[in-house]
Amino acid sequence: MDNTNQPVQPSGGQEPDYNTLVQRRHEELNELLNKGILPFAYSYDVDNYSAAIKNNFEQYENKTVKIAGRIMAIRRMGKASFAHVQDKDGKIQIYLKKDDVGEYYDVFKLLDIGDIIGVEGFVFKTKTGEISVHSKSFVVLTKSIRPIPIAKETIDEQGNKIVHDQFADKELRYRQRYLDLIVNPEVKEVFKTRSRIVTEIRKYLDENNLVEVETPILQPLYGGATARPFVTHHNALDIELYLRIADELYLKRLIVGGFDGVYEISKDFRNEGMDRTHNPEFTMLELYVAYKDYVWMMEFVENMVAKLAQNVFGKTEFEIEGNKINFNPPWQRISMVDELKNKVGIDVLAASNNELIKILKSKNVDLEGVESKGKLIDLLFEATIQPNLIQPTFVVDYPIELSPLAKKHRSREGLVERFEGFVLGREICNAFSELNDPIDQRNRFEAQVKMREEGDEEAQPIDEDFIRAMEYGMPPTAGLGVGIDRLVMLFTNQSSIRDVLLFPQMRPQK
Repeated sequence: MDNTNQPVQPSGGQEPDYNTLVQRRHEELNELLNKGILPFAYSYDVDNYSAAIKNNFEQYENKTVKIAGRIMAIRRMGKASFAHVQDKDGKIQIYLKKDDVGEYYDVFKLLDIGDIIGVEGFVFKTKTGEISVHSKSFVVLTKSIRPIPIAKETIDEQGNKIVHDQFADKELRYRQRYLDLIVNPEVKEVFKTRSRIVTEIRKYLDENNLVEVETPILQPLYGGATARPFVTHHNALDIELYLRIADELYLKRLIVGGFDGVYEISKDFRNEGMDRTHNPEFTMLELYVAYKDYVWMMEFVENMVAKLAQNVFGKTEFEIEGNKINFNPPWQRISMVDELKNKVGIDVLAASNNELIKILKSKNVDLEGVESKGKLIDLLFEATIQPNLIQPTFVVDYPIELSPLAKKHRSREGLVERFEGFVLGREICNAFSELNDPIDQRNRFEAQVKMREEGDEEAQPIDEDFIRAMEYGMPPTAGLGVGIDRLVMLFTNQSSIRDVLLFPQMRPQK
């Protein structure tokens, strides 16, 4: 029995190095060409997949099928061979006999783990009960010239499965996602789930008569959030342009123009640090609905999340990171300022900056680069309240300094009508009763400019065209931003944003 998982060893009995394995595959490639075999085919008419065959054996028994996939294991026994082929749904065993395929059996001897083949044959069960395809013919579709890392499995005396040489290096998996998906096919399920979540969100918004639109990625002026932008240069116009940090200001222009409800699911870009919840390129849902406020938007959000949970997963209660999370409406609502007063014993709006700094230092919070009172309050919230927000919770009514685009609170001085949604201590959404007073908006932008002059690199510049649009009149509007990546992290129980991004940003390799 020859297993290509353990390639032929060179003289001296030592394991071949990587270059030797690659060289051997090139030699096999040349042999295929010499035999007149095209090692990189044009197409193959697949008519069935592994999961359907294995889940419906009674319907498929003795039926002829055509499958295709990547060889993930080979066991040769003279004039017969077994192999496992992996397609989009999983793996299925194939069985080949020289008596069935004739001289073409010698072609199979030139194949390795990682090669892609098409197989036509009938479905049967082996003596050990494994559902398989008895090959009557096969064709080489792609010859791989790099060996893939295949984990080896053994069973210990207690019957436990032990995996050896697993492709588990996170850094390498992120950099070579294509290899990660081959060797760890369960990773695909996270991204299939991500796709279903986005589909359900779109369905919910469409059913509520919101119009999906597209706004510019390259913008002459960035805005809509507090963040540092990426800068690029447009040669033909000879101007600096910015990758958008948010869609907000363009979507609001559409509300001014007469749309009653718009949304966009898009890539945004922020030139900031990377950690387990931040990637410089990320996916956001932003939506704006005319004649509504943030109270209406809270109900809209909790219903949307509960509905997508039910439609995608068939439930609204989950166990995530050891916590039982219930997404059923209504979610808890707490005031940021009131909750801080209960927790630290002071009114943060009336407190001086020095008082806030003293409390933050006592909690060992890094204050480097922090200038404004609003950010001090936000840091205090992050340090004392946010980590304890395990169940879905709306935190409402933020200091005005933190929200230059939100409407002033209708009854509480110094606050704006804003909420953020939290689950497991992580923010998943942010929403306002949108500011529609152009005079107030200009004052807020000017305050941002002052903050920028004082060293806040994330403060927003004045967008004169946006103010001009508001001067034509924007109706009362509710706005919402949802971090799609964080929402997917939550529902797929992933602790890092990199695990829900197919190609996360990585530091350059040395």
